[in-house]
Amino acid sequence: MSVDTQAGPPFGAGLPGAPNLSRKRRPAEAAIKALLIVSALTSVAITFGIIAALIEPVVQFFRQVPFSQFFSWQDIGSKELRPAALPLVLGTFMVTAIALVIAVPLGLGAAMYLSEYASKRTRKWLKPTVELLAGVPSVVYGFFAVFFVTPVVLNGWLGLDVTFTNSLAAGVVLGVMIIPTIASLSEDALSAVPLALRQGSFAMGANRMQTTLRVVLPAALSGVAAAVVLGMSRAVGETMIVALAGGSAKNLSPDVREGHQTMTAFIAQTAQGENPVGSSSYNMLFAVALLLFIITLIINAISIVLVRRYRQVY
Repeated sequence: MSVDTQAGPPFGAGLPGAPNLSRKRRPAEAAIKALLIVSALTSVAITFGIIAALIEPVVQFFRQVPFSQFFSWQDIGSKELRPAALPLVLGTFMVTAIALVIAVPLGLGAAMYLSEYASKRTRKWLKPTVELLAGVPSVVYGFFAVFFVTPVVLNGWLGLDVTFTNSLAAGVVLGVMIIPTIASLSEDALSAVPLALRQGSFAMGANRMQTTLRVVLPAALSGVAAAVVLGMSRAVGETMIVALAGGSAKNLSPDVREGHQTMTAFIAQTAQGENPVGSSSYNMLFAVALLLFIITLIINAISIVLVRRYRQVY
């Protein structure tokens, strides 16, 4: 008995009307690809455009003011030394730290509940409700901090001796604002963990809480870290809340009950036109903006490193 070893025609080659998909033209797909390329290049161009817009005023500023004085500041009993980036950086990081203390536990807790404990029906209405906080205008949050959080919560309920504008109220409300960012992205990361890992944990005798904390959370750590860093970037770049509730005083005091001006608040208040265009006080706006841009870039770079470091592929 002989065996025919000759390869036959490819599957479907002899069928009448079989389409040759490899040579079929898809104009819609080409148009979509071109649109995506244009979108990516536009984003890069906008980034370089922002840098280009900042460079000339920054160069003019450092011609007027030595770089060594950019971070210096001296006010009480004044012996000059003005340009004051250091208090702005301190105020920014103080408010951001308070916001993260509020937002990370609440946002991560909400994400774990939605991903691991909530029923489909509960998740269906609860997740959009959490995300609705992200749609509230920041100016509304600012007035909420000034007229409710400071006088009612901090002064009234907690009995704290805080000034009318203070970093604590600004940080608390800023933390509430970034909860949806951390919660939504963390929930997506936790939900992407394969069900087989949970089932294996349950089979080993772990309860739901142990499975969530020791199996699901470590497996989703890269996504959770990216969510936290993105929330931090959102907090660093926020303007209206810190401008209204944080105050406009350059302050090196570590007391969160006092007001501290942040970099974004300084930019917003300087841009209102009180400083002559071309003056050193006006050009400092662009120097602080470039510093803020660099800080945000560093935070995003850290996010990329964390995602690559802890990413797990299943």
